[in-house]
Amino acid sequence: MASAIQKIVLNASRDIPFNKLVLSQSNVRRVKAGLSIEELAADIERRGLLQSLNVRPVLNGEGVETGAYEVPAGGRRFRALELLVKQKKLAKTASVPCVVREAGSAILAEDDSLAENVQRLALHPLDQFRAFRDMLEKGMSEEEIAAAFFVVPTVVKQRLRLMTVSDKLLEIYEQDGMKLDQLMAFSISDDHTRQEQVWEIIAQSHNREPYLIRRMLTEKTVRASDRRVRFVGLDAYLAAGGPVMRDLFEADDGGWLKDPTLLDQLVMEKLQAAAEQVRAEGWKWVETALSFPWGHTRHYAEIDGVSVVISEEGAARLSVLHSEQETIEAEYAQADEFPEKIDARLGEIEQAIEALEERPVSFDPADMARAGAFVSLDPDGALLVERGFVRPEDMPLESEDVASDGYAMDGIEGDDGRDEPEGMTSHEIEPEEEDGLKPLPDRLLTELTAWRTLALRDAFAANPHIALTELLHTLVRDLYWQVSGVDCLEAYVREISLPVHSPDMPGSLPAHALRQRNEGWKHDLPEDEDALWQWLDGLDNTSRLALLAHCLSFGVNALHESSHGPSLARSVRERLARAGRLATALRLDLVEAGWQPTVENYLGRVTKARILEAVREARGNEAADRIAHMKKGDMAPAAERLLDGSGWLPEALRTRNVAGRSAGEAGTADMSDNSDALAAE
Repeated sequence: MASAIQKIVLNASRDIPFNKLVLSQSNVRRVKAGLSIEELAADIERRGLLQSLNVRPVLNGEGVETGAYEVPAGGRRFRALELLVKQKKLAKTASVPCVVREAGSAILAEDDSLAENVQRLALHPLDQFRAFRDMLEKGMSEEEIAAAFFVVPTVVKQRLRLMTVSDKLLEIYEQDGMKLDQLMAFSISDDHTRQEQVWEIIAQSHNREPYLIRRMLTEKTVRASDRRVRFVGLDAYLAAGGPVMRDLFEADDGGWLKDPTLLDQLVMEKLQAAAEQVRAEGWKWVETALSFPWGHTRHYAEIDGVSVVISEEGAARLSVLHSEQETIEAEYAQADEFPEKIDARLGEIEQAIEALEERPVSFDPADMARAGAFVSLDPDGALLVERGFVRPEDMPLESEDVASDGYAMDGIEGDDGRDEPEGMTSHEIEPEEEDGLKPLPDRLLTELTAWRTLALRDAFAANPHIALTELLHTLVRDLYWQVSGVDCLEAYVREISLPVHSPDMPGSLPAHALRQRNEGWKHDLPEDEDALWQWLDGLDNTSRLALLAHCLSFGVNALHESSHGPSLARSVRERLARAGRLATALRLDLVEAGWQPTVENYLGRVTKARILEAVREARGNEAADRIAHMKKGDMAPAAERLLDGSGWLPEALRTRNVAGRSAGEAGTADMSDNSDALAAE
């Protein structure tokens, strides 16, 4: 016969006056963490005691119950009740619900205390979200929910933000198929279809990082930090009914604008309004664009303007500011850094000095009647007005043979766009699909080497020692060996134009550095050309070398060119070899210069085999295999995401003995000239 299962008997529950309770020394909780006693007391005051205390009778020396009870489990609740008694919000004799363990139990008091804390299970975040949602739907506000649970309203908003996530993804998270930070990343968008599409893509990848989810969900939006948004203003976009995506879980710099078409419309309207104001100044013509192509002023002459003379009041103010600046810098000359207030004051002084020194320029009305202006945006989102350009057909006859300004920046002031060869459209230069690695198209090579030439010029101009060495090498070589035509430095100096380029080059770091450097020298040059020689003669050696390097940099030529005939082909090869040596001497790193592979500047212009080669070199075989089945239209954007931050460079942009940046889990790429592949660790 089977024996009967012995039934357990639960401990009795009793209401015990609070003044009969004492805190047990057997309570295992020593470290104070989490909800404070004050907050717990406030919660008990609001909703009452939700959980009984666990108590035991206190015995005297003879083992007889004294009528008092110790609390080994529930010490924080006891202290909260004690605080309420001290605040006279609870009577000393108020009944407290308690579960009483009999005296002499075999279960230790420490055992009960430990069990109550260890066996407690934290609420799943999804359950918390659902509870917050239910409370919100039943009439409580977000602020009331936050106050009830002693959290800031942001925490409630974050949990409620999960309401925007697809039910399918919530179910995956509930089944532990997704991490909380991944789920939070999906909450950036309320498009459930797109959320599920992104999950299907990354679920097959080893890279499921939240940043990748956010990037894929925002790839058709515009960052609030974009120069167009800074120009128009986020408030104007919102007032026009434009939607914005926000990330409540991460810093998002203002979020993402979901209607790029509306944004561009607002930008062009504001630009047109600015253009009308410029046209009212008396110019013959005004052209407006978000940005102009590289070299758009090349064939224009410039009229001279005269800086407006500073007033006596302005000059006095400028003198005072310079004196204050010099006094502060002298006072803190030995300090490692300026105190915060002093640093802020120096910033204010510099801005005030700049505003006074950058005086407007006035032009002769007769000159303005045949000249015009370009109105666009600069890389920082500020209005850029370039005045005083004369079209070729409006140039006086006597100026037709005059050379253009030697300090022109080859259109660096533009920000995107490129000139297509006449009769050729972008889709016509798209390489045909092949299984193998066909040579890169000539135009793409020219664009890549234009990028490299620009970065090389910037590095060259910043290193006077190497610039002077290269100049002397070229001059001595031409003088004693009579070898010419294969130089990467045109020493006479003729500016090498870069008419073929990718759209990202005008706004790049080298372009910005060259533009700033050029404007700085133009500002310092004497207005009278007859005084130029004396001015140059009076420069210190450091300034002379810096100016020499700057001027020589315009002659740097590292361009690939289509070659017809062995002689020209040999010249191009020798030029590129010398450019490679110069890049190595300057330790030119195109990754640091800001180049990164995109659909527009590389991946959409090469074959699928080239795309897979790039991903394989940068991220390894597994990453390449994941996109190998895709059509090229899908493969190129996927590869752009995989290559982001990898430091990978096409062979035409690599510099010998200059290590590339981390190529992710595939290892560190060896960026060497003429290597057939990047070594992956």
